[in-house]
Amino acid sequence: MRFGKAVAPASRSWRNRILAVGAAALVLPIAAGAAPTALAAPSVSAPVLRAPAGGYEELMVPSKMGPVKVQVQWARNGGNAALYLLDGLRARDDRNAWSFETNAMQQFSNDNVTLVMPVGGQSSWYADWTAASNTNGQKTTYKWETFLTEELPTFLEGYGVSRKNNAVLGLSMSGPAALRLAALNRDQFKHASSLSGPLNWSAPGMREAIRVMMLDAGRFNVDAMAAPWSSAWLRMDPMVFAPELRGLPMFISSANGLPAQHDKPAGLGGVYNTGNAMAIEAISFVSTLAFQRRLNSLGINAVYDVGASGTHSWKYWEDELWKARPHILNALGA
Repeated sequence: MRFGKAVAPASRSWRNRILAVGAAALVLPIAAGAAPTALAAPSVSAPVLRAPAGGYEELMVPSKMGPVKVQVQWARNGGNAALYLLDGLRARDDRNAWSFETNAMQQFSNDNVTLVMPVGGQSSWYADWTAASNTNGQKTTYKWETFLTEELPTFLEGYGVSRKNNAVLGLSMSGPAALRLAALNRDQFKHASSLSGPLNWSAPGMREAIRVMMLDAGRFNVDAMAAPWSSAWLRMDPMVFAPELRGLPMFISSANGLPAQHDKPAGLGGVYNTGNAMAIEAISFVSTLAFQRRLNSLGINAVYDVGASGTHSWKYWEDELWKARPHILNALGA
């Protein structure tokens, strides 16, 4: 299963396992010596803004995981607001997919908000893991939540980006991550968006579904992220942390999995990919409906765009970003 990336053919054994577990989820109820001055890198505490306002830049940000590449489009008029755009399950090590699979940068090119696009984090769920994955030889334990809520905002503060005037948006894998980061860091994030996210980790079979996804996307071990039903696992379940979202402006969306305007499969490969994208979005759809009922039961409001035709693919998320955009700008005062 490929959360957050257009799918490509894989072995049928994997796909059969994924769809079998996904079917279970449908029954739920509800990442010595000084150098010459001219070559010195910007300091973390007070770097120099090298690109002009509205310009694009790639930063290397220090972290416990080592240097992390972050793609940035600076606010048009030099404002201090920022939107963190998180990647999907198959996040690449060279570019954040929002920068090339969508027109996200063009959408915000005239807005006074900085786009922050971290690179990497395949299968990470943007969480702090308990250990490095032992199924793929991972050398460094993921500490993505620490990076996104401590190390990165500290670094960006030197560029004039506020620590307290941010929004966060995720799709698929990063949908629940965006909600979690905002719920547990209310002083940092003023808005959160989830697009096609699996938002009910309490659903029957969901942990094993996540296990299969992560093995398929980089051979990562879900048990290294968090032990089954441990406090660390429950902390990442949107159904559990939902009460912490009270009062937070949110945009939550999912299509119903039926093909629509962006689905134009060519050949057997295209048909296969579209079929997978349909199944995955259907699971996200049912999960999102369950989460909507959970928020309604708590009296927590959000803006929803749920149930329109569409599959689990980037062009639909590009459309949803455009719908979320005015809500994000309003929350940030940008």
